[in-house]
Amino acid sequence: MKPHIAGLRSLRRAAGIVVLSASLAATSLSHAQDALPTPIPPLGADVSALLEHARSHNPAFAVDRAEAAAAHERIEPAGALPDPSFQLELMDFTNAMRGGSTTLVPGQVGETRYRIIQPIPGWGKRGLSEQAAVARAVEADANRDAAWVTMAAEIKAAWLRYYAADREAALNRDALTLLQSLEEITLSRYRLGLLPQQAVLRAQREITTQRLALVEVEQRRSGLAAALNALLGRGPLEQLAAPNDPVPLPQGLAIASLVERARSFSPTIASAGHGIEAAKLERDRTWRDRYPDFSVGVTNNRPRDGEPSSWDVMFEVMIPLQQGARRAREREAALMVSAADHRRASAESTVLGELGRAWSEFESGRRSLELLRGTLMPQAEATRDATRAAFSTGRVDFDTVIEAERQLVDTRLTLLKTEVAAQTALAEIEKLAGEVQ
Repeated sequence: MKPHIAGLRSLRRAAGIVVLSASLAATSLSHAQDALPTPIPPLGADVSALLEHARSHNPAFAVDRAEAAAAHERIEPAGALPDPSFQLELMDFTNAMRGGSTTLVPGQVGETRYRIIQPIPGWGKRGLSEQAAVARAVEADANRDAAWVTMAAEIKAAWLRYYAADREAALNRDALTLLQSLEEITLSRYRLGLLPQQAVLRAQREITTQRLALVEVEQRRSGLAAALNALLGRGPLEQLAAPNDPVPLPQGLAIASLVERARSFSPTIASAGHGIEAAKLERDRTWRDRYPDFSVGVTNNRPRDGEPSSWDVMFEVMIPLQQGARRAREREAALMVSAADHRRASAESTVLGELGRAWSEFESGRRSLELLRGTLMPQAEATRDATRAAFSTGRVDFDTVIEAERQLVDTRLTLLKTEVAAQTALAEIEKLAGEVQ
């Protein structure tokens, strides 16, 4: 074989090995990347992830879930028969009739009786008890749902406060950056003798004031983050992501449709309604106490000295003599039904009153936002731009520029607070009447 041909084949073989190794390495890297866990995005960017986390980790809602589950576990025992009882009776345990000694050992007394007794509630009592337990379980589910919508509204409101503090801090940082640029312009013009020293001192004083305001806002943001973490079942120092903008507000909400939705879907009103059903079943169960309960039993009699044993059957009837106590329980049950009726009416009145207040705040905020965004904000921005241009040519003084900037910042803060107030009112409406699409 010629040397150059052998060298060419060796080169091809080495190239093939390199390509194969690179392919295997790429495949291994791909599989390793697939095996890596997907990073979980930090909480705080949007409210939906916060609600999902709180539903699983909030300890207060875990209590409501456990109580609702416990109410369902009470259904089966409510309709079950009472446990039977066992009796052991030792007849002539002194053995006086047989001339023996006293003993408490079964089979060594005059006669030993083994008895089993099964209590049986009167007609319909078990069924009514089970139905009342079902109604209480449904009421517990409604209470759990009501607790959740209340907690969800609290989380939304807390997140909106956190969002407002975050955006206010951003506005303060922008204002501080602007003041620092104005300070540079003021210093340069002061060096040229175009501005007095008071203008420079005023600019530096405004910068210090803005820095103090930024420290206060950032501290408030940290406190609101800790409060939001508490609602999520997290530690107060755990990090939260920067919040995104909330979902835009709906254009308008009809109060009449909201009232109908609240009457039909409000968990608070539903819970009170289920309480009426449970109270009525308890009343019917109390009325059933006019009828007696029963017991049946079987007894095995075993005499001493090998005599044949015998069997007895027992039937027992409870005598309903305590009429005064029973009538008092019946009046109590009837009053509990009346109280449940009034409780539902009170719950509906409270929910509808809160709904009307929240709707009014929402509509006021929505209309104010339209005016702020459509009129006041453009005017403030135009004034700021005109003042900056005039200041650069020396036609206005520094105080005029500061005042224009302050008006713009105040308008932006007013816009932010109005938006947060409207979003909070919307969260309250969703708590009372359900999600708004």
